[in-house]
This record gives sequence, C-alpha cells and structure tokens, in this order.
Amino acid sequence: MSKEVKAWAATSPEKIEPLRITRRALDDEDVAIDIKFAGICHSDIHTVRSEWKKTEYPLVVGHEIAGTVSAVGKNVTKFNVGDRVGVGCMVNSCRKCENCKEGEEQYCLNMVETYNAKDPKDGTITQGGYSKYIVVDQAFVLTIPESLPLDKAAPLLCAGITVFSPLNHWHAGPGKRVGIIGLGGLGHVAVKIAKALGSEVTVFSQTASKKELALQFGADTYVTTSDPKAFDGLGRKFDIILNTVSAKVPLEKYLSSLRRDGSLIQVGVPPEPLQIPPFSLLPQRNGIHGTLIGGIAETQKMLDLCGEKQIFPEIEVVPASYINEAYDRVVKSQVKFRFVIDVSTI
Repeated sequence: MSKEVKAWAATSPEKIEPLRITRRALDDEDVAIDIKFAGICHSDIHTVRSEWKKTEYPLVVGHEIAGTVSAVGKNVTKFNVGDRVGVGCMVNSCRKCENCKEGEEQYCLNMVETYNAKDPKDGTITQGGYSKYIVVDQAFVLTIPESLPLDKAAPLLCAGITVFSPLNHWHAGPGKRVGIIGLGGLGHVAVKIAKALGSEVTVFSQTASKKELALQFGADTYVTTSDPKAFDGLGRKFDIILNTVSAKVPLEKYLSSLRRDGSLIQVGVPPEPLQIPPFSLLPQRNGIHGTLIGGIAETQKMLDLCGEKQIFPEIEVVPASYINEAYDRVVKSQVKFRFVIDVSTI
C-alpha cells in the first residue's frame, strides 16, 4: 500500500517548507528506503527556482540520498532489509536502448530523474530525497560500502559521480596530468578522486585563498589564475582538464595548456554559451566535451573506490529547518563544501 511521509517541499520558487507526500506502494522490483541523509546540490536550487525547466509544485528535490533498506519486493535479489544504500540522480530508464544496454543509463532518452520527472510506474511526478522515505526500483539503488559514513556518502551520489565519470572515461591515472578548474563543491571532490586514481593534479582557482586546502586535498600544484603570468610555462602540459565552475572562464588559455589529443571536459553549467576559438583546438587535435553523471555500474565503481581509498567530501550537516538559508549560502559560495540534511530532523 502507498505510504504518507514527512518531507520538505518547494511550494514556490521562493520557499521550501514542511509537507506530507505520498510514496507509491512497493511493486515486486522495488526497494523501500528509510532516508538518513540527503545532500543539497546546486541542481536542487535551479529546479526549485524553475531556472532550467518548468517545475511542478509542490516538489520535493534531492538526488543525493543515503539510507537503509526497510522493505523489498518479492523479486528483489540485490538488497536485503538493513542494507546501507544510496540513490542518485535517476530512478529509471527504458533499459532497452543502446545506452542502457551499455550501462550508460544517464544518456537514455527516457531516463527518469529522481525528482520533477514522470514516474513510469504510477504516472506521478517523482519526488526526491528531502523526505523520510522513498521507493525505488532495485536496478537504480546502489550499495554504500561499510567504510563510507552515510552522511559523507550522500554528496557522492551526484557530485562524486559527476567528476568521477569523466576522470574514469578519459583514463585519469598514473602518468596522466589532470587540471581541475575550481575548488568548490565539485572541484574539491575531483581533486581527491583524481589523486586517488594516481594522476598528477593541478588546481586552477581565481585567488590564492584556497591553496592550502587544495594541497591538503591532494593537489600537487596550485595556479592562481588572476596572476597575469599564471599560464606561463603551462603550454601543452595537461592530458585532461576538468572545468567544474559555472562561470565564464578563458577556455582558450586552458585549451592551449592541453597536450596533443588532450581533453577539456565541461561539468559546470555557466549561464552563457561557451566561447571557443577554433584555433585553440586545431593545432593539437584537442577536444572539448560535456558529460552527465554516470551509469549505475560506474556509480557503484565510484562508491567502492571512495570506500576503499577513504575519499570523503567536505560536508556541513544541517537540520531541515536550515534548507532555505543553506540555499542562499550555496548561491553565494559560502559553504565548504557541501551541505547535507540530517533527515531525522524532518
């Protein structure tokens, strides 16, 4: 039977407040999860404020979900009651297309997002993790290793896989030089993961204020990009540069820092179109690419790596009553580095 649960929902673009929502009844393939922690992602804020696409209010956002299994459908074989699990940015896909068959469900044209999407199982609008409980098909539930604390695991379900997927796809590892643009919610996790994979890591940041933190997180080099001489000596140095910022940056300078066949990968979402001079690409056969989270298998690989290598995001745990204030701080870049909601306070 369906279940009414407590949540915090956006009732308008300006406000998130307590609300009771109804979760669907378990079907044979479903896993019921008691949510313990839910990360706050900038995507949540864009969605609440209806900045990317039309938002259906009231809406519960949150796609960085960590908790424990409370019940399973009769056909569930992957999970048992009490297991530590997570749910990321998607809860279903067509499972028939080329992308799905190759484990790249995030690129399925019928991928179902964790919130603000139509749930094919019951036709309702999906509701996310700022709630006490959620029901998800077992194919889109992830195992959280015992070595990962649930509060620190939550941001990995979006921020972690967003940066791990390109690093994995473009083969970051020993012998590779990786540049990370920005040391924020995405960038600080990217530094830790790139270093754990064995890469030589350079952080690019506008000021020198984060240098000590960058080196603490594992960076080998720190470049203050406001310095007029910042890019001197960096020509043809990097195999991979990951741009994690959502602001305008001089892409031509970074592209000129790539080695032959190097890749600049865009994961930040700036409001304005990217400006890319052709001759910053042509001379060394460089490329600029986009990427969107990762598939389920790749996300599990990321969680397992983080558990093994003890890669944790830097978090600030807050009660649900602080969500609106947390949003304002995220927009002003006043958090180091991810907010996580203690769902017991909902």
